Amino acid sequence: MATVAADPAVEFETVIGLEVHAQMITRSKMFCGCDAEAFTPPPNTHVCGVCAGMPGVLPVINGAAVRQAVRVALALHGTVQLQSKFDRKNYTYPDLPKGYQISQYDLPVSLGGYLSYVVDGEERRAGITRVHMEEDTGRSSHRTRMDGSHYSLIDLNRAGVPLLEIVGEPDLRSPDEARHYLTTMRQLLRYIGASTGDMEKGALRCDANVSLRPRGSSTFGAKVEIKNVNSFRGVYRALAYEVERQAGILRAGGTIAQETRGWSDVQGVTLGQRSKEQAHDYRYFPEPDLPPLVLTPAFVDECRASLPELPDDRRARYLHDYGLHVADAGSLTESVRIAGYFEAIVGEDANRARPAAATILNDVFTLRADREEAITVAPPPDAMRDLLALVEAGTISRTAAKEVFAAMATGGESPAAAVARLGLAQVSDESALMGYVDAAIAANPKAAADYRGGKQTAINALLGAVMRQAKSANSAVVRELLAKRLTETA
Repeated sequence: MATVAADPAVEFETVIGLEVHAQMITRSKMFCGCDAEAFTPPPNTHVCGVCAGMPGVLPVINGAAVRQAVRVALALHGTVQLQSKFDRKNYTYPDLPKGYQISQYDLPVSLGGYLSYVVDGEERRAGITRVHMEEDTGRSSHRTRMDGSHYSLIDLNRAGVPLLEIVGEPDLRSPDEARHYLTTMRQLLRYIGASTGDMEKGALRCDANVSLRPRGSSTFGAKVEIKNVNSFRGVYRALAYEVERQAGILRAGGTIAQETRGWSDVQGVTLGQRSKEQAHDYRYFPEPDLPPLVLTPAFVDECRASLPELPDDRRARYLHDYGLHVADAGSLTESVRIAGYFEAIVGEDANRARPAAATILNDVFTLRADREEAITVAPPPDAMRDLLALVEAGTISRTAAKEVFAAMATGGESPAAAVARLGLAQVSDESALMGYVDAAIAANPKAAADYRGGKQTAINALLGAVMRQAKSANSAVVRELLAKRLTETA
């Protein structure tokens, strides 16, 4: 008889905190004037003495990167520190040419804050410990020769690219919750134009800290860090595996080693790398070549004014003002472009919101797999308003509107032209429809008798019979005529 694995969630509480590393969108690197584009140019072509770690050169703080960092901190409801500083984080790695990374340690640019996100229609909130700036490292590529020997190549184009580390509180309680948190974080970073969030290019990376504790306990268990997971699916799988691994050890009476582990997407397992570092292992000390970073309240206010309406605020407004479903409001606030397109269609008429939302969700989003790309090829907002107006006026049915939309999207036709060419205008003339109504009643005596007997839903069978014969009939008018005729002949 097969045994069923015990559910870790029953015995243990999972505690997860994510550290998100996001490359900031700037023209130049964090401490030099090199182009910050790290992915498309040939290796080691965007490199100078500063980012290559040459002796005798001095770093200079990138003001645009500071501005982006403050904007992110404000979007996360953090407290911006008017005075912060940079520190040297000392460790040795081949893609770290200086032998240290310029980062922020005890005086980061922002403290506190939170991120709101939605799981299964429920809004949740996870705290933010801190937001700090640092420079990215270079990139190592590991190769194998034909004889089976191995070697590595170093590309320093990425070295020095402005990087933001967002350290989350251990407030997440499942791998699925962590995935929602991370996707929402990327959405926010993209929303305000602070990062591309492209995980496949390394512009967004995530370290996950996970521990288990007996359910009901308030004491944290030994923490395991999973480094540099590079996809949302990978984050979920790595955490799910690690929860099962730790639960198995604890059930067997073992103890969890506090360590750093790597995720193998191919094997589907986490692999031990080294014991978990503590802050003192990095021998932090203030960066002697950079002055303290001093911000003014006016600068912070300017950064705040530059932010768009944030996704959670916009989502709440759509729920309150337009009465949209939580999931629909979430989809429409995925990006500034999608939300802007929706609001351009709605305009000043709030009654247009629900049909506009339905058309975007059911028709526009089918144009491209990427929803933002779908918006770029969709008909312009004024044409969409005209389409919705035709439905509202009863000129075309909602079913016909899908055909009209397809013609607008593929051929660039106006709604009126598409309706005329396709012959989709609804017939609302009662005298023209009454013959179809009488024929349907005569052909379906049982449905007619059921309706007269009080079964209101029986009218749907009669309505369907009419619509099959008169495809352009206005269904609302047909329903009224059926009810009238059935009452008259009762």
